[in-house]
Amino acid sequence: MSARVAVLIPCHDDGTYVIDAVRSVLEEEEIELVVVDDASSDAVSVRALDELRHDGVRIVRLEKNVGVPQARTIALIETSAPYVFPLDADDELLPRTLARMADCLDADPGAAVCWGDYAEFGVQEIVRSVPDRIDPYRVAYSNDWGAPMLRRSVLEQIGGWLPDGPESLAFPYEDWHVWMSLAERGERGVYLGRGVVTYRRRIQGGRRLSSDRRRHAQAVGKLRALHPALYSQIKQHRRRSDLGLVQKALYPVIYGRRPRLPFEQRLRYWFDRAGVGPDRILGRR
Repeated sequence: MSARVAVLIPCHDDGTYVIDAVRSVLEEEEIELVVVDDASSDAVSVRALDELRHDGVRIVRLEKNVGVPQARTIALIETSAPYVFPLDADDELLPRTLARMADCLDADPGAAVCWGDYAEFGVQEIVRSVPDRIDPYRVAYSNDWGAPMLRRSVLEQIGGWLPDGPESLAFPYEDWHVWMSLAERGERGVYLGRGVVTYRRRIQGGRRLSSDRRRHAQAVGKLRALHPALYSQIKQHRRRSDLGLVQKALYPVIYGRRPRLPFEQRLRYWFDRAGVGPDRILGRR
C-alpha cells in the first residue's frame, strides 16, 4: 500500500531541532517523508542531517540556500502522496495526527484542506484555537489557521507556496499565501474541532519569527499584489464573515499592515493568558 501522506521538512541550520521534528512523525501507516537540506552549513545541523540519513531518512541536499517556499516546492516534487503536510524543522507533530487528518480528507473528497488547533512551546506555552472555516475576511488580515494537511491536487493548482520572482528567498509568509489562495478560490476544508491539537509550534527569540516581524509590511504588500481578487472583494467578505461587528472593525487595525514590535509576541501572550489580549478579543484564542 502506497503512502497517503507526504511530510515535507525544509531545514536550514536548524540544528538538532530537525531530529525532533522527524521523530515526531509517529504513525501506524506508511508516511512519505522528505527533508530538504537547504544548504545547511553549521556543524550541528550537518551532523544532525547525517544522523537522519544514516537512519534511513530521505535527505535532499541543496548546494544553495533557496528559502522555505522553494525548498518545500522541491520536496513536493520529490513526493507523490495525495495529501501533503508541511512541517517546519523546529516544530513537532502530535502522534497519529496525520492518519486522522487523512481520514477526514478521504471521507470528504470536496475538501481541499484539513486543520486543527496547535500548541505553542519554547519561550511561551499556550494552545491556540483556530477558526472552524476558511473566512476570507480574516485571511486577508491574519493567518489564524496554522499548518494544515493539503490535498496535493489543489496545492498544485494554486501553485504551492512559492510566489513568483527572486524575492521568494526572503518571503516569510508562504503559509499565509496558501490560505489566501484557498480563500480566493472559495475552497472549504475540515476542522478537527476545538481542542484537537495537531502540532506544536516552536516560539523562540532570535529565530525566523523575529525576522518576519521586520519584513512584515513589505511581505503584506507582496501578498496584496499576489491576491488582488481577495482584496477587491473585501467588503463582501466582511459582510459574510461570522466575526462580530466590533471584531470586524478591529481586525484591520490589530492584524493589518502596521510594523510588528519586537516585544509584541510576548506581550500578546501574557494578555491572552489573562483573558484580555487582542487574540482572545478577536476570537483567536
